[in-house]
Amino acid sequence: MNYYQLTPDVILDALLSVDIEVDSGLMALNSYENRVYRFKSEKEGSLVVKFYRPERWSLQQIQEEHDFLFAAAQAGVRVVAPITRQQSSVFVYQNMLFAVWPAVSGRQLESDNLEQLEAFGEQIGRLHEVGANFKLAHRPQMRTQDYLLRSREVLQEKALIPKKLRKDFFKHLDSVIERSCELYQPKKQLTIHCDSHGSNVLWNEGPWLLDFDDCRRGPAVQDLWMMQSGTRQEQLMQLDALLAGYESIREFDNSELALIEPLRAMRIINYMAWLANRWSDPAFVLNFPWFNTQEYWQQQIGVLSEQRQSLDAEPLSLTSWN
Repeated sequence: MNYYQLTPDVILDALLSVDIEVDSGLMALNSYENRVYRFKSEKEGSLVVKFYRPERWSLQQIQEEHDFLFAAAQAGVRVVAPITRQQSSVFVYQNMLFAVWPAVSGRQLESDNLEQLEAFGEQIGRLHEVGANFKLAHRPQMRTQDYLLRSREVLQEKALIPKKLRKDFFKHLDSVIERSCELYQPKKQLTIHCDSHGSNVLWNEGPWLLDFDDCRRGPAVQDLWMMQSGTRQEQLMQLDALLAGYESIREFDNSELALIEPLRAMRIINYMAWLANRWSDPAFVLNFPWFNTQEYWQQQIGVLSEQRQSLDAEPLSLTSWN
């Protein structure tokens, strides 16, 4: 079966293979790495099915994601655990791996709402209480080797950077990579969500943490910093709210605040490489038409230049703010 041409009939047959019948819906959701659809089943209500991109995660790695969700849900964290059939939550149809979850409704968390940020921080604290003791045997850690050095290789090989911009681009890229590798020295890693930005959180009488596709071992601050935005003063207020919720559950090591800018650099560079690596997928060409244009790469030179300055700036500190 061609993953890039996943038809409705194949989706319906895959769901029927695990005794789930689609009664209405089958609406594609905003996901590019995997293929995700929402639908209604008369027996089980609103559901979401995810077909995993081939060769990204192994069966064992996907199972670890699910096992982390089961452990977190059992501990009272506001996550949604996948549906099981015959004691399995990862299913196979025509060599494709897929899973099904109960659908969650709600609105996007408001990053400028300090009460919501505090509630989010509390849920991340609860998640990390589980993650501190949840070992991963198959999933990777957050490493500069993968996020930075390997990403550079992908950009060198696959990115369509105009010839006249390549020298300047890689000069700025290498400077950011070198400084980020110096600064990214986490003391401790635990099992985290790893991609907890606003689009992966829904608010419905509290925050629901969604989409654990990227979960792995990493520093605690990785699950907090992406909720910050705006001026430095605004970020400090947001950080204060996030940590108030987090530390109502578990202690946060303030030295990890120095990891925020290298983590941001890792995200920026890994995102560019992700787009370059997936450019053969028709869905990426359709949904990211601005990528691989001269204007895009010119903008990225500016982004890297600004990030290099941020890496040398004083890290956020609530001690100096308060």
